[in-house]
Amino acid sequence: MKKTGKIIIRTVTIVMVAAVLLCALWIMKNRLGLSDKHDFGAGAYYYADIPDFDKVISDKGIATSIPMWIYIVLFLAWGWLMWRLWCWIDRSR
Repeated sequence: MKKTGKIIIRTVTIVMVAAVLLCALWIMKNRLGLSDKHDFGAGAYYYADIPDFDKVISDKGIATSIPMWIYIVLFLAWGWLMWRLWCWIDRSR
């Protein structure tokens, strides 16, 4: 039974890797996610490279009563939790 489980997991992993690679290639081929107004190549994904970024993305339509520091703390806490999960998974192998 253990051998069958390993074969299933290996097969699912190979299929998922192939699907992700095919999707990534399709996205690159169709140039999805790029802004036609800004031709920065791979740097288009680094928002600091886009001039006048504050004009491209505006937060005027977003209203929240939660202070920004709470979002930052939640983001850092999520990162820490994922790091601890990764350490736990790594130890259990």
